[in-house]
This record gives sequence, C-alpha cells and structure tokens, in this order.
Amino acid sequence: MRVRVDPLVCEANAVCVGLAPEVFDLNDEDELIILKPDVPAEEQDRVRHAVRSCPKAALTLEE
Repeated sequence: MRVRVDPLVCEANAVCVGLAPEVFDLNDEDELIILKPDVPAEEQDRVRHAVRSCPKAALTLEE
C-alpha cells in the first residue's frame, strides 16, 4: 500500500497526524510530510482510517 497527498488540496488540519503519527507529520511550514509513503502492514488500518478522515480528501491510497 502506498499513500499520497495532494499538496494543493491539503490544508494541514493534521487529522492524519493524530491518527497515524508514524506515517504523517507536519513540517515547520505546516506542510504535510509523509514519513512512510510505502505503508508497513502493521500501520495500514490506521492509514486507511486517516485517509477516510481527511476533511479535505487530500490523501489517496494505492493498494
């Protein structure tokens, strides 16, 4: 599974960071950083939940 962010849509609400901090983070400019674009198996359920919870639908998954 691979996760991507559309930086033009993302507003850095950090919902994903709260749900999967091992995979998502914000940099000093409040831009979303994906720490693990190739999501490890043990984190996939949390990342799916984070993608579904994104208020701007800025995250996508490739499975």
